[in-house]
Amino acid sequence: MRNSRLLSLKPFVLLGRDIKAFLLRARQHPTPILVILPSFLLTIIFVYFFILWTLTLSFTTSTLIPQYNWAGWKQYFILWSLPNWYKAISNLGIFGVLYIGFSCGIGLLLAILLDQRIRFEGFIRPILLYPMSLSFIVTGTAWKWLLNPGLGIERVVRNWGWESFTFNWIIDPDRAIYAVILVGVWQSTGFVMTLFLAGLRGIDSDIIKAALLEGASIYKIYLRIILPQLRYTLLSAVIILAHLAIKSYDLVIALTGGGPGNATELPATFMYSYTFTRSKMAIGSASAIMMFMTVVAVIGPYLYNEFRTKKQ
Repeated sequence: MRNSRLLSLKPFVLLGRDIKAFLLRARQHPTPILVILPSFLLTIIFVYFFILWTLTLSFTTSTLIPQYNWAGWKQYFILWSLPNWYKAISNLGIFGVLYIGFSCGIGLLLAILLDQRIRFEGFIRPILLYPMSLSFIVTGTAWKWLLNPGLGIERVVRNWGWESFTFNWIIDPDRAIYAVILVGVWQSTGFVMTLFLAGLRGIDSDIIKAALLEGASIYKIYLRIILPQLRYTLLSAVIILAHLAIKSYDLVIALTGGGPGNATELPATFMYSYTFTRSKMAIGSASAIMMFMTVVAVIGPYLYNEFRTKKQ
C-alpha cells in the first residue's frame, strides 16, 4: 500500500524537482525568463485568476453584477434542477459523440486515401484542410444560409424540379442538433485528416513491406499493424475535438442561436444565456465551472499519464 502511494506521488515529486531546477537555471540565465515573463503574467491574470474568480462567484448570490454573499452549494443545486441544463447536457452528449466519431472516422479514411500517393495530392490536401482555417462564426453563418429552406439547398433542389425534396433540419427541433453536428464535422474533418496523415507518414515502411512479403492482406496490415500505431494520434484528435465540443458556443450561436426553442442548447450557450441575458451570474458561473471540470476530466488523465511516462 505504501509503495503504491509513493508511486502515485512520484510524478508530483519529479515536478517539484523540475521546478527547483528551473528556478536555479533562471537565476543563472535571467534573460530568457524576462522575455517570457510578460506573457506568463498575462496568462496568470486573464486565465487562472478569472477561473478562480468564476469559481468564487459560483458560491455567491450574484445576479446582474457580482455580489459576494456566500451561498455555499446552492447555485449548483439550482443548476442541476433546471430542465434547460439537462437539455444542454444531453445535447452535448449527442453532439460530442457524433462530432468526434464522424470527424475521426472520415478524417482517417481521407488520410488513408491521400497516403496512397494519389495524383494532385498537393492540391487536394489544402482544400480539405481549408475549412479549419475559418472561424466558427464564418462557418456557422455560411451554413445557416445553405441550410435555410427558403434560401439554400432545399430551394435550389426544388428549383431543379424535385418539388418534394425537404432539407429543413435547421428549423426542425428534432433534427437541429444534427445540423450543428454536420457543420462541425465539415469544419474539423480536414484537421483530423492532417493528424492521421502525419501519423501514417511516420510509420516505418519496412514493417509494411515485411508484412506483404509474409503474405498478409492489406486489410490485416491496416488492422493489426498500421491502426494500432495510430492510437496516440487518435487519442490526440479525440482530446482536441472533445475540448472543442465542450466549449462550442460561436458555431451554435451563428448557426441556430440555440434554437429552435432550446433544441441546440449547449452548456456554453446556457452559461452565456444565464449570465448575461437572464442576469443570473451565479448560476452561469456554476455552469462554467462544470464545463471547466469536464475539460479537466478529459485532458487531466492524459497529461498525467504523459508526464509519468516521460519521467519513467
